[in-house]
Amino acid sequence: MKRRNMWTAAIMALVILTMSACGSASSDKKAEGQGSTAPAGTAKNGGSLVIAVQDDPKVLNPIYAGDRVTLTIDQALYAPLFNVNGDKKTFVLAESLTPSADNLTYTLKLREGLTWHDGQPLTADDIIFTMNSILDEKQHSFFRGSFVYDGKPLTMKKVDDRTVDFVLPKVSAAFEGMLVQIFPIPKHIFEGEADIEKSPKNSNPVGSGPFKFKEYRAGEYVTLERFDKYVGGAPKLDSVTYRVAKDPNAANLALQNGEIQMRMIDTQDVNTLKNTGNFNILTYLEGRLSYMVFNLNVDVMQKKEVRQAIAYALDKNEMITAAYTSGEYAEPAASILTPDTLYQTNDVEKYDHNLDKAKELLAQAGVSNLKLKLAYTNSNKPQTSLALYVQQKLKEVGIEVELMPLDITAFGNKSLDMNNKEYDLSFGGYIMGFEPDAYRTLYMSNEAYNYSHYKNADFDKLWDQAAVQTDTAKRGELYKQIQQTVANEMTVFPIAYTKGVVALDKRYGGVEEAVTKPVVMLEDLSKLYVTE
Repeated sequence: MKRRNMWTAAIMALVILTMSACGSASSDKKAEGQGSTAPAGTAKNGGSLVIAVQDDPKVLNPIYAGDRVTLTIDQALYAPLFNVNGDKKTFVLAESLTPSADNLTYTLKLREGLTWHDGQPLTADDIIFTMNSILDEKQHSFFRGSFVYDGKPLTMKKVDDRTVDFVLPKVSAAFEGMLVQIFPIPKHIFEGEADIEKSPKNSNPVGSGPFKFKEYRAGEYVTLERFDKYVGGAPKLDSVTYRVAKDPNAANLALQNGEIQMRMIDTQDVNTLKNTGNFNILTYLEGRLSYMVFNLNVDVMQKKEVRQAIAYALDKNEMITAAYTSGEYAEPAASILTPDTLYQTNDVEKYDHNLDKAKELLAQAGVSNLKLKLAYTNSNKPQTSLALYVQQKLKEVGIEVELMPLDITAFGNKSLDMNNKEYDLSFGGYIMGFEPDAYRTLYMSNEAYNYSHYKNADFDKLWDQAAVQTDTAKRGELYKQIQQTVANEMTVFPIAYTKGVVALDKRYGGVEEAVTKPVVMLEDLSKLYVTE
């Protein structure tokens, strides 16, 4: 994700972000377990679906959604202009997006008869308002940097009620890839709000997606109900409820008891749930990176040799086995970009396991008897396993690691503190999609989701140059430099590219039409149905 992570985790960890912000394709889609993804019986209208989520949403507004939970709920509440899966573009609110001959103007045409959940028309004015809100520095949306080119922001012109011209100050290869992440918000609701993110109007959101808001009880659930005028057709389900289930073991029990029908599961739980015979296990490439980050706010972490030493001391294959049970669900990562991202390369320093090299670098740094704190989410089984592994492995090079398990909310808050010095190392994960410019929110000097707090003006310039470079070879070279810089500086230690695993009650059909998707599990819940 977006500070997705796309996780962020996102989640975005968080990023946690997760940042959401993930118009990437889902691929390698398959169903495992007993039976196929199409349950026996006839599809019927009606019924409900309860989905387990790990935490409360941060804010039910898509221009601020960056963590997995918020992105998942917003996916049902709000509709995008279009989706991209692989090389296929599917229009949703929009019916077309046409670049001019010089690629400086993109003309967006909306479908006819669009409405918000409250019945008000959705028009070009809403698209312009959404983009202007993102570009307004006072509204502090993390999307802003993706629509500013060499200090000059994108501008919009209303052609008519259904048509908007996006005018770029210079040609940008990244524009379409970033626009896919934008879900419009209603002008008639938010116009005049001094701080949209903190507006009380987010407590009763008005969207344009397949399901409309019904009720939210903090710490318990968010319930949405069917929106019959959804542009993609009325959903088959009457309602969808997102139940907050922070404890994964309790969530799995609720899943087996039928209180929950769908959740993203840890690989350690696959066999247990599969053996019940009650679930389809959906496994698919998420385009997700699991990583460890070094907190450069801490003095000792500012020493590159220390960061590199830690990287050499760890074995990624062992980490994958510890966290994900086997290489079936993850593969070792070298780059900060995931394999589904444009210009991803493995031509970077890989830090193959080498204890002698690790000890040599620590000696060069003049460091001994090092004591570090490692923070992670206490309800995340892979992170818990990784933490224990890191603690034991770093002992071999004389580093003592104190584990710091945190509630997901506390972990998120500490991660977003740009002056945080409470821990030296932390785990996270993100999903950012096919457009590499989306990653800038995680790595540029003053971005809130730059968890390593690494600052480098020359590095920032590489991101700015790559976003607007239209020559594919030159653009690829810029992103290669970016990936090599992070690897050489070792501000973030990539661990694995992981798969998403979702358990869905076998009584539900329509999975193929709903499309498995990174971060949010399914792209369009309107296609799911209960069988007779």
